[in-house]
Amino acid sequence: MLCEGFFSMTHELDKLLRRGLLLEYITLGWNLAGSAVLLYSAFKADSVALAGFGLDSVIEIGASTVVIWQLTKAGKDREKKALRFIGAAFFALALYILAQSSRALYMQQHPATSSIGIVWLILTCAIMVALAQGKRIVGTKLNNPVLVAEGRVTMVDAYLAASVLAGIGLNTLLNWWWADPAACFVIIFYGIKEGHHAWTAGKNRQ
Repeated sequence: MLCEGFFSMTHELDKLLRRGLLLEYITLGWNLAGSAVLLYSAFKADSVALAGFGLDSVIEIGASTVVIWQLTKAGKDREKKALRFIGAAFFALALYILAQSSRALYMQQHPATSSIGIVWLILTCAIMVALAQGKRIVGTKLNNPVLVAEGRVTMVDAYLAASVLAGIGLNTLLNWWWADPAACFVIIFYGIKEGHHAWTAGKNRQ
């Protein structure tokens, strides 16, 4: 009976681990596709907000990779450097978007409408909320703080998508051109916050 209970528990843990990895692979795949879609849409519409969110998706690819390494225990020696790199990338993103959004506001840059960008942001909001909930549940059952924390980051991605959607939506519906670059300040705040978190985590990683 004791052996049966042990094997049953091991099987359940393996199943939860596979579920956690699946959630991360879905997040990784979505961000890979999203970075291409958003950056293309940003180029066509001359939208600073879409560009910022597209670049954020590129950095999130690295974050998901670190979590996959942690879950598979395949990249322990690389986690510290990767986290420091992700932190530096978030800081660079915040500075770049600050410069671009400030220039767009100063130059009164009027971005065009991007139907593809709008549809992708709506889908991203819904999918990221579902993924975040899944990571929270699985991470809690596994008692894995890294997966739980990454679930919170995924939820913030949904908030970011909603903020960018609001900015480009106001520009599309009401011709409020300034709403597009103004939405970037949410990304700037997030970039600084997550950059500090990743840099500190990398610095403290044993």
